[in-house]
Amino acid sequence: MPSLSHPASSHRTRRIRHRILTICLDLTAFAISGVLAFLLRFDGELPRNYLYVLKVSLCVWSIAKLSVFICCQLDRGSWRYTSASDAVRIVLANTAASTFAALAIFHLLGPSGMPRSVYILDCLLSCALTAGARLAFRIAHSARSAPGDKSEMKRTLIYGAGGAGLSLLRELRQNRSLMCDVVGLIDDDPSKAHLMLDGKRILGDGESLAAVARKYAVEKVLIAIPSATGPQMVRILKCALDAGVEYKTVPGLGYLIQDMELGRQIREVAVEDLLGRKPVQLDQKRISERIQGQVVMVTGAAGSIGSELCRQIAHFRPLALIGFDAAETPLFQLNREMERNFPDLAFYPEIGSITRPDTLRRVMQRHGPTILYHAAAYKHVPMMEMHVFAAVENNVFGTWNVAHAAAENGVRDFVMISTDKAVRPTSMMGATKRMAEMAIRVFQEETATKYVAVRFGNVLGSNGSVVPIFKEQIAAGGPVTVTHPEITRYFMTIPEAAQLVLQAFSMGKGGEVFVLDMGEPVKIVDLARDLILLSGLQPDRDIHIEYSGLRPGEKLYEELNLGDEKLVPTAHTKIASFVSPMNPDPKRMRARLRELQRIADKQDVGRLILLLKELIPDYNPDSRLLEIAISRGANDSKRGEIHIPAAPVDNAAHRSESNEIFA
Repeated sequence: MPSLSHPASSHRTRRIRHRILTICLDLTAFAISGVLAFLLRFDGELPRNYLYVLKVSLCVWSIAKLSVFICCQLDRGSWRYTSASDAVRIVLANTAASTFAALAIFHLLGPSGMPRSVYILDCLLSCALTAGARLAFRIAHSARSAPGDKSEMKRTLIYGAGGAGLSLLRELRQNRSLMCDVVGLIDDDPSKAHLMLDGKRILGDGESLAAVARKYAVEKVLIAIPSATGPQMVRILKCALDAGVEYKTVPGLGYLIQDMELGRQIREVAVEDLLGRKPVQLDQKRISERIQGQVVMVTGAAGSIGSELCRQIAHFRPLALIGFDAAETPLFQLNREMERNFPDLAFYPEIGSITRPDTLRRVMQRHGPTILYHAAAYKHVPMMEMHVFAAVENNVFGTWNVAHAAAENGVRDFVMISTDKAVRPTSMMGATKRMAEMAIRVFQEETATKYVAVRFGNVLGSNGSVVPIFKEQIAAGGPVTVTHPEITRYFMTIPEAAQLVLQAFSMGKGGEVFVLDMGEPVKIVDLARDLILLSGLQPDRDIHIEYSGLRPGEKLYEELNLGDEKLVPTAHTKIASFVSPMNPDPKRMRARLRELQRIADKQDVGRLILLLKELIPDYNPDSRLLEIAISRGANDSKRGEIHIPAAPVDNAAHRSESNEIFA
């Protein structure tokens, strides 16, 4: 029976053969350059008295150059991928080797043993032959791998003649499976007009894209400008739509660290590209030091932010990760995703509501988390205006329950996800999230757990957010409904929000509210127009935009902090923090929460608004709240009693007592 060779052994054999062949070709180039240097010096006829000099020189040159090439690992490179940097290394290696060889020959033959011009000629010829052979091989390989029949390939323009455009051009030439025949490039820099880039001409700028596309029968445009701002991307997109061509984009080269094939990163243009959000640079080491080897718990784990937090946390190798959520199906899906993508991670899906202190206590006692991210909340503003006591129960009392259970069960770090709607709130959602920020500060004063909150605005693509709604309306043929032509919001992507939450947590000392840099606010109507453009349609022609009026609790503009909340820069450029100048008195806060509990029991909307106004002076409730809440409340059945647990104490015996009475 024939034996099968081991794959590693065959790979090693091929590498050895490749190195031997490279060395032989380089030695041949060294010999040819030496002989040619003498022949050029003596006009093609070498005097007899220089034959010995030639032999000695060839030996010295070969040994010196080969030694330097091996030290520089030039015998290991693949000739088909020879680049400009490789050519520079070859020139430097030849120069260094020629210098060493000249010293040796000078020592062996004396100062007059060989004409000085031969040294220079040999160095130049050696550079030309060794670098030229590699470049010639690359050109031949590219010509051989180029498809003979281009009829099935899409005629393609690359928009952007910078580093990304050049890398993409080379990738498209080498990767025939991408089926792109590049006819040229487009760039908005006037100084690059009509220049040649790696054999392809820059045919014009964005304004001439339509004319260029017609002239060269272009079918596809690939946008290779990773540094483009949001307005620049919108302009490019409009040019592509006017030209009637397909368009895609490629990410920045920073995304390609784990996948070096640029062609595989070509994707559809996304709304994030049009907003011009730049990738977040994280202090990976700092985050890892805080999370690695710890047991981490995430409430609201099946939601948009909670699930992304779980994905991000998993990369930092915690000892275990607990996903806590009341939604069974999304939690089931998250569990499957974690098993598939992080098979070595101990992930525990736990079903339960944050309004049930006993469930929270049981889960924390079972797993013993040391870090807790509290992302569970009711977040939809109009819905919470109609269900005000559901917002109070979940966002205020639920947060209290989680914070209390965290202190009671030895959680070291507690991070609450807050919102910009907590600043000068006009909605019940915003007011209850502001109350939640105040509630966790009570525990900061009394326990060893570090409590921090992180505020940010709207998250692109989160469940129930404006982007999925707009996409549904566009798919249905419109119209796209916007509440007001001047309404603006801060936006960030789901991964960016989760990453900055992790970064803020790594810097928290307890008691801070971290505010994330959301960039410039975006007009919602502009976002709607951009999404229509992304769908390949024209706003106000194919899809109409209608204005429906502000909804209950909605503001025209959002803020990230109050005037008396003085932001302090942190070590991360996109994160600032503050410690509230008005920390609530723990006893007074408990008294107010007891009163809030009684109001919730009686479903008294009027007293609820008065109490929230007292606790949050800048709360400005919507004028329609009272009417909507009362009309809905008349048909609601009375809720069960909501209990606010007592302050946690260190005595183990006290921890087992009922928490239904305040300290």
